[in-house]
Amino acid sequence: MSDTPQVDFWRGAFGDAYTDRNALSGDALRARTAMWARVLEPVRSRPPASVLEVGANVGINLRALSGLLDADLYAVEPNAAARGRLSESGLVQPDHVFDATGDDLPLADGAVEMVFTSGVLIHVAPERLEATCREMHRVSSRLIACVEYFSVSPEERTYRDHSERLFKRDFGGFWWDLFPDLRLLDYGFFWRRATGLDDLTWWLFEKP
Repeated sequence: MSDTPQVDFWRGAFGDAYTDRNALSGDALRARTAMWARVLEPVRSRPPASVLEVGANVGINLRALSGLLDADLYAVEPNAAARGRLSESGLVQPDHVFDATGDDLPLADGAVEMVFTSGVLIHVAPERLEATCREMHRVSSRLIACVEYFSVSPEERTYRDHSERLFKRDFGGFWWDLFPDLRLLDYGFFWRRATGLDDLTWWLFEKP
């Protein structure tokens, strides 16, 4: 799949700077751990045994999940600097870290039990969003989680003085329109002032 301007943006200097800005901290890890404990509450009795993050950066979500799950972890990340740090961290096996994008995942059908994004679909070019969701659906054997910025109607927002780099919408609705047979296990909102996260809306779906 040819890279879009959005993917090139994250592969390049901006993505490198983002990686440097988002170094792992204790507070950030605690906030993410609390976030994932809430998202995965509906499957606490049967947690996923394998997890793929699409757009993992240095792996803060995967590190949080590693404290909650006994699962094989996988990561897709187009930025080389972030991918290198993640591979060197020991959190994810190096052969489970892939240089790829969400619209062309290098895994077999149903390869992992849960696939998710967190603050990544907002940066996908609108014309590649459907392909990205279809690929995530293809490689998931059971669960799909989505944690993103929300807008009732699709809208573009300036992102750190850059245009065409952040796109908000009702991502849960987008998933359900594509795959009406998905079962909604739960959804919710994380309020910045109470959680230390951004203002994030999340959905957890189960495949039939």
